[in-house]
Amino acid sequence: MHPSPWLALMIGNSRLHWAQFADRTLLQTWDTPHLTTISDLHPPITHATPPPVPFSSLPSPSDLWIASVVPQQTQLWQNYPEVRLITLDHLPLLGMYPTFGIDRALAAWGAIVTFGSPVLVIDAGTALTLTGTDAQHRLIGGAILPGLRLQFQSLEQSTAALPLVDWQEPVGLPSRWAMNTPDAIASGILHTVLAGLRDFVNMWWEKFPASAVVMTGGDSELLHHCLITQTPDWAAHLTVEPNLIFWGMRAVRLG
Repeated sequence: MHPSPWLALMIGNSRLHWAQFADRTLLQTWDTPHLTTISDLHPPITHATPPPVPFSSLPSPSDLWIASVVPQQTQLWQNYPEVRLITLDHLPLLGMYPTFGIDRALAAWGAIVTFGSPVLVIDAGTALTLTGTDAQHRLIGGAILPGLRLQFQSLEQSTAALPLVDWQEPVGLPSRWAMNTPDAIASGILHTVLAGLRDFVNMWWEKFPASAVVMTGGDSELLHHCLITQTPDWAAHLTVEPNLIFWGMRAVRLG
């Protein structure tokens, strides 16, 4: 029997995150911009076309599972054939509140089925979120703050003189006591975020000493590298797993 192909689509705040599966096996992942209209997906795409590719040649889903945090993007898919929309009701995570983000819920469930529980998930995307669950698969709670790029962008957009800093950690962490404006921005944002992450994780480990702490999201590898640079022994206990949300979507599909 040939493995059944299916697609997972996580509609994030900034991009569309795609994954192509054959039954349980993840074949590939890729990102594309948000849609303007569903006609951007014409002509229909087939599983034979390997991404990353333009919308005009994406695979035509015979089995497409979608989760979304952007209602306007979700609406574009309502009449698309064979779409299955994942909501909080599909997840067996206990203690979720009505406005809990489906992206956080899927990442948490993906961490539970992959690493066990309790587990703390740090999702470093457009927003930087922390989500903790206990051994009974119950949501403990978490925190939300602007992601790295959003913090850099907000200073440039909300001030008259501060520049946009595109910091990619090319030569190491910025000096804590910077002598020019771009480095001062990088220092303020990076060192504060890193210190905050260490504080949250240390408090989590006080409560759950044996818990896995898993980082995911677009900036997870960057932040993990920074933490290793600062505190290598401590950061060695963190795990980076970019596909947590897709593991959660796969678990929902498998039931």
